[in-house]
Amino acid sequence: MNEFKTYHPIVNFIYFVLVIGFSCVFMHPVCLAVSLVCGFTYSVMLKGKRTARTNLLYMLPMMLAMALINPAFNHEGVTIIEYLPSGNPLTLESILYGFSAAVRLISVICWFSCCNEIMTSDKFICLFGRVIPSLSLILSMTLRFVPKFTAQLKIVTNAQRCIGRDITCGSIIKRAKHGLTILSIMVTWALENSIETADSMKSRGYGLPGRTAFSIFSFDKRDKIALSWLVLSSVYILVGSRVGSMYFRFFPGIKAGGFSAYSLSVFIAYFLLCAGPVIIELWEARKWNAIKSKI
Repeated sequence: MNEFKTYHPIVNFIYFVLVIGFSCVFMHPVCLAVSLVCGFTYSVMLKGKRTARTNLLYMLPMMLAMALINPAFNHEGVTIIEYLPSGNPLTLESILYGFSAAVRLISVICWFSCCNEIMTSDKFICLFGRVIPSLSLILSMTLRFVPKFTAQLKIVTNAQRCIGRDITCGSIIKRAKHGLTILSIMVTWALENSIETADSMKSRGYGLPGRTAFSIFSFDKRDKIALSWLVLSSVYILVGSRVGSMYFRFFPGIKAGGFSAYSLSVFIAYFLLCAGPVIIELWEARKWNAIKSKI
């Protein structure tokens, strides 16, 4: 399932700018929970069930570590639980803030992993190729280089393992030598690949005046509806945040904005914004199952 990827690049780009930006700014527990659940769910839908186990392996220890480390350095807060051996107070507010900061960081990581799957290099070139061609080229090449480098590293590592020169073979000194050998091979490969790319671009006339840009993407009615929804929901959320519906503070004491029907509607709008791709995927899957049942 990857229906959201078929939308126009401008829709994908604006969506991830909004959800990542909101995830970094809003510290209300409801917003943190919505961002984490939606980002985690969508990453699993994009990359498969194995991603859930991988995410949990670093999510849970990170949450626990930040919840324990932050009170050791941050002693603000009025709710004192205990005094540390150093004499500094251990406060409930510092623990909750560390946990919330970990949730925010993990949700942003999840959203960036989803963005990496959806925003391909050709989409960046489509968006910024005519406005900032050099920067768009650098971004697209960087996004393309990382998975390509990882794939090549696996090939080299497997080849070295077959001849007994892997980083898991031999003593510590031999392992270090094997690691340096693999690193040298990868650096050489990266330099050769950059030279080949530069020669290929030069032979294709990159940088010459009058060069045209080709794009396979078209902005249709579906994209207009999605873009309108993104604009309206983001404006509604920003207005709600401005009037204090999403207000939440940790220091010196925990305090949240008043609960009302309007604040509830803001949280619902934020949930629908974050869960937009998941809803699209589920809706398309439902339509496909309905079509198959009629065959």
